[in-house]
Amino acid sequence: MKKIVLIIAIVLGVSLNAQQTPAPPQSEQIAIIGATAHIGNGEVIENCTIIFKDGKITAIGANLMAPTVGTMINAEGKHVYPGFIAPAKSLGLVEVDAVRASDDQDEIGEMIPHVRSLIAYNAESKVVESMRPNGVLIGQVTPQGGTISGTSSIVQFDAWNWEDASIKTDDGIHMNWPNLFRRGRWWMGEDRGFIPNKEYGKEMDDIKIFLQNSIAYGKASEKEKNLPFAAMQGLFDGSQHLYIHANGEKEMTDAITLTKQMGVKHVIIVGGSRAHKITDFLKEHDIPILVEHTHSLPQFDDDDYDHAYKLPKLLVDAGLLVGLQNEEAANFSTRNLGFYAGQTVAQGLDKEAALQLITGNTAKILGIDDMYGTLEEGKSATLFISEGDALDMRTNKLEKAYIDGRDVSLETHQTKLWKRYMGKYEREKEGQ
Repeated sequence: MKKIVLIIAIVLGVSLNAQQTPAPPQSEQIAIIGATAHIGNGEVIENCTIIFKDGKITAIGANLMAPTVGTMINAEGKHVYPGFIAPAKSLGLVEVDAVRASDDQDEIGEMIPHVRSLIAYNAESKVVESMRPNGVLIGQVTPQGGTISGTSSIVQFDAWNWEDASIKTDDGIHMNWPNLFRRGRWWMGEDRGFIPNKEYGKEMDDIKIFLQNSIAYGKASEKEKNLPFAAMQGLFDGSQHLYIHANGEKEMTDAITLTKQMGVKHVIIVGGSRAHKITDFLKEHDIPILVEHTHSLPQFDDDDYDHAYKLPKLLVDAGLLVGLQNEEAANFSTRNLGFYAGQTVAQGLDKEAALQLITGNTAKILGIDDMYGTLEEGKSATLFISEGDALDMRTNKLEKAYIDGRDVSLETHQTKLWKRYMGKYEREKEGQ
């Protein structure tokens, strides 16, 4: 009984301490003047003026004449960036790992493409709220687990509910491709390391049969409603993307070959730890990569010790379309997305190319580049002002952030605690 009371108290605590009230729609024209604008497509504009109204950028360029109406923000010496985009994460689906009632990232079943992550998205999540102070303003809410986990949606991180948050509803289906090797079950006497997965062929056949049945369902003139098969139809008509989570070169090659043979229009690899081994194959099939984040240990024995750090540059140099995603289990680490991108600069990647990994490139991969990902006239005013380099944790300090032109709060549970205890220590110091 005490355990039940404790769980209820925790859940109520999560809901009662909700995020700030979402920002109202933009009411007047805003002009950011004198900033260094990092466009998100590789271009940088010095002494830039950015004007936006009704949530959209109406003018951007160097030495533009300042408007005579609206709010003027002097950003001389500061930097403006498009909002960072975090793909393939369960942000807003799990709040407290230890409280099952707050965890909606995984459902029962292996082939469940009809499970929609968006309707479980918690717009009042404190984890989501903590993304904004580091410039992460958009995310792809992605289900986890199983072979086909379900359907993702793309949201912005300042909303009343999931309907308000949605940027692109049901954008794609996520598939966890089986591994050629698996960890040994030591409790059954197997080696603790990696051993061959004897079920790999069967698991691949199960996927093939499911895809074949989905195709047959779509072609049938008379049929009873089948939710899993119906949910797959967007993959074959091109209205949805298939995100395949895979790392080994054979796994990626098998996955792409099979799904392309089955008629899937848009295939994207998520993870891609060994993608540098098959770059010609990936280019041949026009496959983008949402590569694992840079602060990772090597996954394979023959990987270089710094493999994760330099992998994005290897793929960019090979001519692939590359975005950056966070493979860490803990959702809160996604707030460091900009710093993961910054790590690639130390490996020789151009700083603006590194920025593209989490802005323009990711927007293209997710299919939202018509409105997001870059600072261009006619696109959404989803951007932020930083006092310094946003890819460097030493200098990234947000002054303002806007989502669709709305002036969003940068206050979080962490910033409140920081102010609280900084005040405590300052008072104690004064007392001394």
